[in-house]
Amino acid sequence: MKEQSKRLNQQELKEFLDAKVYEFNSPKFIDSDPIQIPHQFSKKEDIEIAGFLAATIAWGNRKSIINNANKLMTLLDHSPYDFIINHTEGDLEKLLPFVHRTFNGDDCVQFIKSLQHIYKNHNGLEAVFAKHADSAFLQTSISEFKRTFFEIDHLKRTEKHVSDPLRKSAAKRINMFLRWMVRNDNTGVDFGIWKSLSPALLSCPLDVHSGNVARKLGLLDRKQNDAKALLELDTNLRKLDKTDPVKYDFALFGLGVFEGF
Repeated sequence: MKEQSKRLNQQELKEFLDAKVYEFNSPKFIDSDPIQIPHQFSKKEDIEIAGFLAATIAWGNRKSIINNANKLMTLLDHSPYDFIINHTEGDLEKLLPFVHRTFNGDDCVQFIKSLQHIYKNHNGLEAVFAKHADSAFLQTSISEFKRTFFEIDHLKRTEKHVSDPLRKSAAKRINMFLRWMVRNDNTGVDFGIWKSLSPALLSCPLDVHSGNVARKLGLLDRKQNDAKALLELDTNLRKLDKTDPVKYDFALFGLGVFEGF
């Protein structure tokens, strides 16, 4: 299929990828993916906070990501929104031993404080992302979100854990989080609880797996997985489905991770 894929015309490519979306965009996907963390909750604010924190540490071994995200939910008393809003300085001390790769307890405490600022002063995560959304993509919105997130006193080191696409980052983890919140797939995987943003604006969470598959399929030429590559991939995915382009993340990721494409 690797060699055949290079010769697919656009209609054949769309049919192939649509079939893979149908295969992978199903509830069975949840069991092996960090999206299972926000699926533990039913309240909107709990879902989006759990999703944001899980997506923030979503790099490295997937089992480790899920284990550590579950540990973080335990530290937040399995009520992330209540903890964010009502925590005391003393409550934050139990977060200090937390670590996932380079995301440590100090970063975790900073995220809790910044999230509290977002909910108390900016009407929540959805409102911040929606405020700066434009008519084509959400990259400016993501950059402005980072500015708002760190407008309070903060540790400089923690800034690296929120990507800025206007500084050449593909912002894979935030784009994945936005897919979870905005896209309604009608299969029970993505939540679709943010109604103020259109799925047409979403970008593919570009990582090593989706990037490699996209290149084999002729959807991406650029070698680096950066903001320029993301724009190239987004542009080509929108040719396949302009209303729901990021659905192809399931196909690209699934082909790479589960099929070794």
